[in-house]
Amino acid sequence: MNHMDLYTKTTLGCSKLITEHYSTSFTLGIKTLDKRFHLPIYAIYGFVRYADEIVDTFEGFDKKTLLSRFKAETYVCIKEGISLNPVLHSFQLIVNQYKIDHELIEAFLHSMEMDLYFADYNQEGYKEYIYGSAEVVGLMCLRVFCEGDTAMYDVLKNDARRLGSAFQKVNFLRDIKSDFQERGRTYFPNVDFRNFTLEDKKTIEDDIQADFDAALRGILALPKGAKSGVYLAYRYYLRLFDKIKLCPASKIQNERIRVPDFQKIALLASTYFQIRLNSL
Repeated sequence: MNHMDLYTKTTLGCSKLITEHYSTSFTLGIKTLDKRFHLPIYAIYGFVRYADEIVDTFEGFDKKTLLSRFKAETYVCIKEGISLNPVLHSFQLIVNQYKIDHELIEAFLHSMEMDLYFADYNQEGYKEYIYGSAEVVGLMCLRVFCEGDTAMYDVLKNDARRLGSAFQKVNFLRDIKSDFQERGRTYFPNVDFRNFTLEDKKTIEDDIQADFDAALRGILALPKGAKSGVYLAYRYYLRLFDKIKLCPASKIQNERIRVPDFQKIALLASTYFQIRLNSL
């Protein structure tokens, strides 16, 4: 192994470590993918995770400057094929290898910028934010899964967007307490969280269910090596969504609903056996 190979291996390992520390659910999902997809998806997750951290958690620092610098360094390293930032180096490797559209990266970073300037979203802003913060991440992953098969990508891209949309909207419901009470953000348009009703909650849930239903069609059409991991993530979010649906509106305003680790492991096991038995 030469020095450049060692550096690349180390940076990809950093993205893997970030994923493992920040999200047990996505780590389980990635481990269920074919091994050839592991490091590329870790690299994508590490990139989006760190950008999100800048706008969500780095209190006391100049978030605008940090995000602007992160954005500029992203495009420089993609062009030059190298970065001393291990997260950006591993990400540019995947962008260049799988020819991930730069428009997807721009849309993602734009949504991160929106978190710095917007606290309330109208319908147009809501759709724009979800596209950039979640749908494009699904499209980045889909580029990896399709491995250069443009025809397959074009067939599956709308369903991949719906899956990303469902995941993000579930996150919004789960994180109402931190988003609204701690950060002052209201993502759902025309909803007043000071008077969040059961009817408001039901309207949002119906919209999310439609996304889940559309996304499943695309999951079932994924290549074999990708299907199990994506299906596991789908089942995890669906379980979380089902728990949220059972809660009164007042509870999700004051408590972050979770899926216990033992249930995540059970989902992993049942998904594994479904794949082995070819029942998907």
